[in-house]
Amino acid sequence: MTKYPVHLTEERSAKIKKLASNRQMGLAVLLENVHDPHNIGAVIRTCDAVGIPRVYLLVSDARVWDKIELGINASSGARKWVDVYVYDDYAKCFAELRKHYDQILGTHLAQDSISLYDIDFVKSTAIVLGNEHEGLTEEALSYIDGNYIIPQVGMVQSLNISVAFAVSAYEALRQRSEAKLFNPEILSTEQEVLHQDYRQRNLIQHKGDKARIIK
Repeated sequence: MTKYPVHLTEERSAKIKKLASNRQMGLAVLLENVHDPHNIGAVIRTCDAVGIPRVYLLVSDARVWDKIELGINASSGARKWVDVYVYDDYAKCFAELRKHYDQILGTHLAQDSISLYDIDFVKSTAIVLGNEHEGLTEEALSYIDGNYIIPQVGMVQSLNISVAFAVSAYEALRQRSEAKLFNPEILSTEQEVLHQDYRQRNLIQHKGDKARIIK
């Protein structure tokens, strides 16, 4: 039987293992120049809730830098279990996404945009959202594979960024649950690495490192 440190109970250890085994290594979100710290924090909390382990922040607007730590702090305890990576270079950021995800999809209204409900979220996917005022920039759009929209029947055809992401994330959760990709009994190699990392975070009262800034 595995020996656990006295300050990590078997019940707590089992909960951490279940958390890691339900992390969806094939899902991520990228926020481009999102200004509102509350939106950043809400996205991180949603990621924790649906099993998304990574959030990428792409910052090309100098006004956004002072919002990053505020946004991370707004995520409350969820930050402890979600990793945040910050880039200021488009090519580097999207090259990193290409290493891990089969499709990169933006939430942008375009002539060829498809419905959220036509996306196959069983495939490894990175969701890209633009900022509150201007949406995705032309540079970001040049790197993505396609766009989708969230069907709406109201007068105002827009949703808050954190709400739009939550709707998208829970559709991904639904599809992946039906495909039985959430399995608390089995850990993939990546999930096992994450599991050991989570155990260490718990033991040292990890509150979440500062965002990893990559230039």
